[in-house]
Amino acid sequence: MADRGEPPEGPPENAPGGGEDEYRSLVFDESFVRAARLKEFSAQERIADHTPAVRSLPPRRFRGGSRAAIVLVLLIALAFGTAVYMGFRNPYQAPVGRKVEPLRSTVIPLAPTGTVPGGTAAALLAKSPAAHFATGAAGINPPPARATDNFSNNQVAAALATVESYLVASSLDPDVLTGHALRPVEKLLDPDQTAQFERSMNRPDDDGQHAPAGWVVHFDPTKVALADPDIRVRGTLSYSETGADSLEVVSDHTFTYVLRPAAPGAQRAGDASLFTVRRELHFRFDPEDLRLHRLELRSSYVQAGPEACPTDTAGTLRPLLAGERAAPRGPAGTDPYDTGQPTAALCGTLVVSSPRTPAHQGSEAPPASSRPGNRP
Repeated sequence: MADRGEPPEGPPENAPGGGEDEYRSLVFDESFVRAARLKEFSAQERIADHTPAVRSLPPRRFRGGSRAAIVLVLLIALAFGTAVYMGFRNPYQAPVGRKVEPLRSTVIPLAPTGTVPGGTAAALLAKSPAAHFATGAAGINPPPARATDNFSNNQVAAALATVESYLVASSLDPDVLTGHALRPVEKLLDPDQTAQFERSMNRPDDDGQHAPAGWVVHFDPTKVALADPDIRVRGTLSYSETGADSLEVVSDHTFTYVLRPAAPGAQRAGDASLFTVRRELHFRFDPEDLRLHRLELRSSYVQAGPEACPTDTAGTLRPLLAGERAAPRGPAGTDPYDTGQPTAALCGTLVVSSPRTPAHQGSEAPPASSRPGNRP
């Protein structure tokens, strides 16, 4: 017997689902019904003169929170689009990075006129112009920091402090003097100068740019050693503004070292000798250098003696020790008709001025050879 609702001849043979209602598997839950845009009229409503069996529901309104979220997303998109547009339309160009110039250095050996005197450290210093120099970093006295047109007091003070750190590291640090460390100096340089610095230390050249003595005071540890760790120092520091974003600091200091032979074994009291290095250095700072506590070394003028007049000034300093003397010859000859790379080295004669007597220390001016800015 056929089920109720089926035709008398039974369900059609090709009906899907084996005769089952094809919509039987669909389930209309409450949310689906509520979301429907059409609604069937009730029996009471159908009795009236309404012809359609269903009526349309009014459109659903978004909740207050959903509308606020959409508005916020639109505002963010509008702000982002405006920023991108203004970035393309901005007439101002990004500032061009400042180019760091390579160091230009001049190293002049000072040859003695006779035999290098020897003795104890105390006796040698007492008879030298360095007798009244300060010891170590105490001899590096920065001037009071005052603001310039474009640099504040703190920025000027930062520049002077960075130069002082460089002078201490490159002229007084025992590990740097003997070539056992370079990092204390390199970390203070502008990164654009580190390649030149490393080339100078590893592959020195007498080309005015890659002489190690232009950067640091450096002795060959296999030949000389410090006989007295107290290095005598005297000099000056000055600064000036050279542009809206450029501050220059000039240092001019004389360093007196007490050296001895590095040969192992017992050292005699008379083995010590003095070695003097005068360094005039020009430094440059921009605001970024001041913020990062680093500097740009622009030029270096170095006089050092007693040394022999070498054929070049590349490599380490070559002090003459007690009892030694320079070879009786001047520097290598120079051919002015040769247009190639100059090979002759500059060389001077070491003339040590006499120390001042204690009675005139307060009023007598320093000897001309020790005044800042004097060059042979």
